[in-house]
Amino acid sequence: MFSWLGTDDRRKKDPEVFQTVSDGLRKLYKTKLLPLEEYYKFHEFHSPALEDADFDNKPMVLLVGQYSTGKTTFIRYLLEQDFPGMRIGPEPTTDSFIAVMHGDVEGVIPGNALVVDPKKPFRKLNAFGNAFLNRFVCAQLPSPVLESISVIDTPGILSGEKQRISREREESGYSGLRRCTYGGYDFAAVLEWFAERVDRIILLFDAHKLDISDEFSEVIKALKNHEDKMRVVLNKADQIETQQLMRVYGALMWSLGKIVNTPEVIRVYIGSFWSHPLLIPDNRKLFEAEEQDLFRDIQSLPRNAALRKLNDLIKRARLAKVHAYIISSLKKEMPAVFGKDNKKKELVAGLGEIYARIEREHQISPGDFPNLKKMQDLLLAQDFNKFQPLKNKLLETVDEMLAHDIAHLMVLVRQEETQKPVQVVKGGAFEGTQNGPFGHGYGEGAGEGIDDADWVVSRDKPMYDEIFYTLSPVNGKVTGANAKREMVKSKLPNTVLGKIWKLADIDKDGMLDDEEFALANHLIKAPRFYSVARGSASHR
Repeated sequence: MFSWLGTDDRRKKDPEVFQTVSDGLRKLYKTKLLPLEEYYKFHEFHSPALEDADFDNKPMVLLVGQYSTGKTTFIRYLLEQDFPGMRIGPEPTTDSFIAVMHGDVEGVIPGNALVVDPKKPFRKLNAFGNAFLNRFVCAQLPSPVLESISVIDTPGILSGEKQRISREREESGYSGLRRCTYGGYDFAAVLEWFAERVDRIILLFDAHKLDISDEFSEVIKALKNHEDKMRVVLNKADQIETQQLMRVYGALMWSLGKIVNTPEVIRVYIGSFWSHPLLIPDNRKLFEAEEQDLFRDIQSLPRNAALRKLNDLIKRARLAKVHAYIISSLKKEMPAVFGKDNKKKELVAGLGEIYARIEREHQISPGDFPNLKKMQDLLLAQDFNKFQPLKNKLLETVDEMLAHDIAHLMVLVRQEETQKPVQVVKGGAFEGTQNGPFGHGYGEGAGEGIDDADWVVSRDKPMYDEIFYTLSPVNGKVTGANAKREMVKSKLPNTVLGKIWKLADIDKDGMLDDEEFALANHLIKAPRFYSVARGSASHR
């Protein structure tokens, strides 16, 4: 029946139906995007094919920084326990990539065994060879923090003379940067592989000795296109005075602005992320507030994991489309018989012009194109005779996925968020300030006097009473209009004053007696209440 209605037409009208977001992403990739990638050799130029574990794995946090910035100590601080293979010291101690993951039994899995485990998202790392795999391990331990996330510790990036002696450098021009091999493997390329798959990239800097080496600058530049995942931690900030800390923070922002070319500033968290006493405790409140902000950001990763994977698949699909246009254009320009080598060199040299033509013909943003220098270097090693011409059917399938199926998955993401319990990282340092009087802001602002036997408002009530009786109270109460004239003198926005009124008008009669008026004024003067009220209002 209705045989004239083709299968493709039905599919366009009725998007794929999936049970879960992970299931949907996996099926869309394998059936609609992977055929395009394989047809145009996408994996030889950009990124290996995705596997099931890439869609099912827990959120991952990648730590990157120069040596002695506290990466390993930061992990221990989060977990509140040691992990297998952990080494801490002032000189470079971590010379391996360590994937810190949850396991029922504490132990270490070496790299060669790790990349053959189909349940782990590391199988494609075997492409970097034994030189890398000998320096890659998985540290497993039973930690409540690792039930929700995994953390990747990386070797400390060296600088100066240590860099020159310890790491052989070679010129390959990738992304216009010098590529460095670390013991025989491409360090920056491994970082890029992880950057594509992790949910958060944390760059650590030492506030006491802030110097961004050339190698670290190159690494940061190599992480281009993943700026949305980046966060910066200015660690060991308790070692310097407040005035110097301001200067160090300004210098860091200036340096990052030159390296990371984005319109928005990367979020920087200032603190001292270890369990030792603060050397200079002047900025304790600042460190506590920054730590809580960072913890909230990390705790949100499980809740946003599906959305992150969806976003990464979209970025991958856009790049695969552009790659298909590039390869098919090169194939089209190649001669049938004679002069193939010379034509190949000519096309590689003029790749920028091909980019511009594709951009005009297909209305593609310049930001979707791969790095020109990297692409030219990779093309020199390719046999253009094996390239494929443009196959519109494959491109239309990917366009259909982006236009219809992805939109359906976006709806499913929201449904999963509402149906599942709120997912946050728990345990370790994330529980350290939740209870007792040492939580951030405990006993301040709206929580002031929480442990006092007497009502905290009573200490200032005589002052509030003087104001109260100037407002012409009737039967011991002032009207809302009279109270408003006094309350707006605080210059707080109406959204905040409305919340204060709702809390102070206990009997909900639209007027305030002297005690309710005193409570309203106390809340007005409570800065922490103001910030909380303003934050909740902005999320309405």
